[in-house]
Amino acid sequence: MAGSKAKTNKYALACSILASMTSILLGYDIGVMSGAIIYIQKDLKITDVQTEVVMGILNLYSLIGSAAAGRTSDWIGRRYTIVFAGVIFFAGALLMGFATNYAFLMAGRFVAGVGVGFAMMIAPVYAAEVSPPASRGLFTSLPEVFINIGILLGYVSNVAFSGLPLDIGWRLMLGIGAVPSVIIALGVLAMPESPRWLVMQGRLGDAKKVLGKISNSPEEASTRLIEIKEAAGIPESSHDDVVPVPKRNHGEGVWRELLISPTPAVRHILLCAIGIHFFQQASGIDSVVLYSPVIFEKAGIKSDSDKLLATVAVGFTKTIFILVATFLLDRVGRRPMVLSSMGGMIVSIMCLATGLTVIDHADHKIMWAIALCTASIMFYVAFFSIGMGADCLGVQFGDIPVEASGARVQHGGGVEPVH
Repeated sequence: MAGSKAKTNKYALACSILASMTSILLGYDIGVMSGAIIYIQKDLKITDVQTEVVMGILNLYSLIGSAAAGRTSDWIGRRYTIVFAGVIFFAGALLMGFATNYAFLMAGRFVAGVGVGFAMMIAPVYAAEVSPPASRGLFTSLPEVFINIGILLGYVSNVAFSGLPLDIGWRLMLGIGAVPSVIIALGVLAMPESPRWLVMQGRLGDAKKVLGKISNSPEEASTRLIEIKEAAGIPESSHDDVVPVPKRNHGEGVWRELLISPTPAVRHILLCAIGIHFFQQASGIDSVVLYSPVIFEKAGIKSDSDKLLATVAVGFTKTIFILVATFLLDRVGRRPMVLSSMGGMIVSIMCLATGLTVIDHADHKIMWAIALCTASIMFYVAFFSIGMGADCLGVQFGDIPVEASGARVQHGGGVEPVH
């Protein structure tokens, strides 16, 4: 809650950080492709249309992974779903790195995109389910933090490998993404399973042990267990280590409860979650992040190395401000930060459009317009990060029934594969 002074549970924070690191895969893929495409287009001789398809198709491919992630996580658990996401992305990164033609590259892009969809959906689910109530804003914002760190690492990778021969540099940029997926998948195996998923399986004994570690006090752990049992349809009087679970809690009826006959509270939460995710993407953040080298070129920066360095500045700005937002969410509140974010984004994107229009109609270099475009991009990603970017994952995890934990994330995932 806003203004809470509750102490953050270090074990729960460590588990959320480790799970949220899966989001680095999404961020890296976005960031690295924005620069690698410059060299891919030259090496594979692909057309502008093919370039646009490679850049934008991630959204479509990730939908497949996000659609499957909810049911998969309800079936095998949150932890193993994260491992599965790492394995898929590992295969996709290698395929892209070894691509010899456009079709090969698209095949790798497809596999990596499915892995990205899985990672994007399951990380916030796990973070929300292990977080103490007083720290939920911080914990559910962690995936967004690591997405931005991944974007920054992708930009840095572009700069680091840009000096290599044309046919090697972009392959290393893409292929090196397989390394963090292996490290993350192995690290996740050391995490406990989500207590909510354990209760959904009737494993109350295991859930009690996990809640004892991730709660700030025994009383809080007991209260959380009672709430989860009630939401899962398990009688409060049930205290055995393993208990039977109502059949509906294995996934049956979830979509009906969410879409066809939701309670007023669930309907309100669902509309807010879908709406804010949709407008987040409609804001144009995809264009700025994916096409930042092109925007900088339009603004008058012609050197490939200078364009890539400018994108690193974008990634750095975005990461710094998402970190600021993460620590302010629980103190300031979500609504003021989202409204401030939207206002700043509107002004920034209008300034960017003005600067690009002036440059496009000028017959000589206009330094103030170039400076305006560069500053506008930095301010745009900064304002996005402090509200629209930081808040979307957290707003998704309200009081929707626990048995819908895996399914609910798919609603947001359908409109929010890229940040």
